[in-house]
Amino acid sequence: MRAVVQRVTRASVTVEGEVVGAIDEPGLLVLVGVTHDDTPDDAATLARKVAGLRILRDELSVADAGAPVLVVSQFTLYGDTRKGRRPSWVAAAPGSVAEPLVDAVAAGLRAAGVRVETGRFGAMMEVALVNDGPFTLVVDV
Repeated sequence: MRAVVQRVTRASVTVEGEVVGAIDEPGLLVLVGVTHDDTPDDAATLARKVAGLRILRDELSVADAGAPVLVVSQFTLYGDTRKGRRPSWVAAAPGSVAEPLVDAVAAGLRAAGVRVETGRFGAMMEVALVNDGPFTLVVDV
């Protein structure tokens, strides 16, 4: 699994004009990509990692600070641009594999006591954010 973790002051996801997930205070936006051999254990590891990353102000984690996380599925994190001008998506897992694992990341964060909002899997989403710092990490598990 791969995640792009951004420290934000606020973030939201809109689908067809409707806000489906939003955080209105400092926290994290986590874009989650899934590849073919990812497992529920990988999802649990990613959730633990995100919950414990000490990247908020004063070196706090979202678990320490009680800060929210917005989780958004992002298959394009496994786009391969090494050849040509059109990305290849062969490394991205199909929706039937990816959706339960993205859901498992959100569930793992909730189990750690983190407030979680989500996007809508498979939808064309508009993601808005104010990056705090800016601070962005790529996390592979």
